[in-house]
Amino acid sequence: MNKKFTKIFTIVGILFLANACTNLEEKVLDESFSTTVSEKDAANGVIAPVYALLPTIYQHTTYFALQEITSDEAILPYRGGTDWGDNGIYIELHKHTYTSNNANVRNTWNPLVQALSRCVTAISALPTMSDPNAKTYLAEAIGMRAFYNMMILDLYGIVFKKEDPGQVSEILRGPEAVEYLISELQRAEPNLLNKAAVGTGRLTKAGAWGLLARLYLNAGVYRDRYAANFDLKASDMDQVISYCDKIIASNEYKLSNDYFSIFGDKNRDNSEIIFAVDQRPELNGHNRMAYFSLSGDQFPLPAFPAANGTDGPAITPDFYRTWVEANEGGDPTKDPRFYQENLKIYSTGVDTCVAGADFKINRGILRGQQYGLIRVNGVFLKCADGKYKVGPLTNLTRNRPDKKVIFTENVDFTPAGSDYPTGYRVEKYEFSATSNTGRNRGDADIIIVRLADVHLMRAEAQLRKNNAAAALTDVNAVRSARTLTKPAAPLSSITLDLLFRERGFEFYWEMLRRSDMVRFNKFEGTWTEKDNNDKNKRIFPIPQTAIDGASNLVGYLVQNPGY
Repeated sequence: MNKKFTKIFTIVGILFLANACTNLEEKVLDESFSTTVSEKDAANGVIAPVYALLPTIYQHTTYFALQEITSDEAILPYRGGTDWGDNGIYIELHKHTYTSNNANVRNTWNPLVQALSRCVTAISALPTMSDPNAKTYLAEAIGMRAFYNMMILDLYGIVFKKEDPGQVSEILRGPEAVEYLISELQRAEPNLLNKAAVGTGRLTKAGAWGLLARLYLNAGVYRDRYAANFDLKASDMDQVISYCDKIIASNEYKLSNDYFSIFGDKNRDNSEIIFAVDQRPELNGHNRMAYFSLSGDQFPLPAFPAANGTDGPAITPDFYRTWVEANEGGDPTKDPRFYQENLKIYSTGVDTCVAGADFKINRGILRGQQYGLIRVNGVFLKCADGKYKVGPLTNLTRNRPDKKVIFTENVDFTPAGSDYPTGYRVEKYEFSATSNTGRNRGDADIIIVRLADVHLMRAEAQLRKNNAAAALTDVNAVRSARTLTKPAAPLSSITLDLLFRERGFEFYWEMLRRSDMVRFNKFEGTWTEKDNNDKNKRIFPIPQTAIDGASNLVGYLVQNPGY
């Protein structure tokens, strides 16, 4: 048996892919590593670790925290004065006072650089393998290395260039980093497969096109992070349009007519999703997005009395007001992306009896008095006919049965604004039917790239080239697609400010907001509990632990300005 294979297996065990190579499930074989290991298992064992850390990166307390809590879309106060305090790390993010010792900054950095290392290992090993899949796997490893580096560039301002596992990475910044990532994604693209062959959990040809479009769209930001006005070149916008055209022309994807199905429990086969984090329950999916914002007294699953929310982040009043303003002061529920009411009985104000199979919580942005299953002493109340009792919720889990669960528009860092019910909540991803605690087995795949973003990236590129008509066509194509209910009314005109607002409506809490705010020159703005306008906060500090770990390499890891 090849000694290189043996070394890899000794370090990471053997992971194999099944079902068209989309099942990234760990299977540790006999530690003797006999010669019965097939070339197929060897190749699968090398590519699986390339993807294995994606669920960790996309946890609600890592990448989500950096991309959303720092923005005008999300705020996480000390609930009840103590919960979610965590030594102020979420308040630091939101107020833009984060430092190189912030735990969220560190805990996002660590799995990203670990994933990079796994990619380098795979890129080194795969060319020696004879399995027919090795060529595709090599392209995926190269593309995923570029993707992880792209995230590091966006978050921390640097890129690691490394081909040999035994080498020390070269650090790239600015234009050099951008050109390297473009070349790597272009290098990977020819040998990538389509979604039908590999599913949403692996990098596909269209996935690479989507990442290239995103990279070109932000290239002017990445070349000069502290510019007063970013040089978003027409040539870059041409590339954005070209790659978006490729995806749309492939006819492999289509906009979903049901907005919330894109984030549903079984969204793996949704036609709109191009690239996503595999969260199947057999892999102990770690999608906690559905539980993160809900009240601790909201129990979405009759089968699991321990599965509830955690009273985490809310949307800011500033973000909510953009919905109101877009509807000329009217009810934002006119836009099907804002809210989905699954049981109208929630709004009656009286107790109702519901069969367990029919109970389903509302989705989208939740406001006002909340209704649901009532749990007393660990058991859901039932009606005389054996159905579940549904009624207005109170803070029973907080030992405050006198206090109703009423989500208010106001939420801030004051004692009153930090109370458990404050702030409108987000239930965008569906609460998984198999999650017995809400904290594990989240089935919904977390979206990285979807077709609506392709349309709106193309719209932005067209608009920045002064082609407003083409931009408006793409924006309205997305708005009109959600036909399961009455779609949002078409816009009559489009500007960069309107497009930024539209991206907020379409992609709220999808971990795009911070990057969008930087590119649209809005990150130094003022919103709820945030007035810091320091442009150094456009990127995060390199964690102090990383700086310390590289201290033997003089001048290697240079801290970002302002930290």
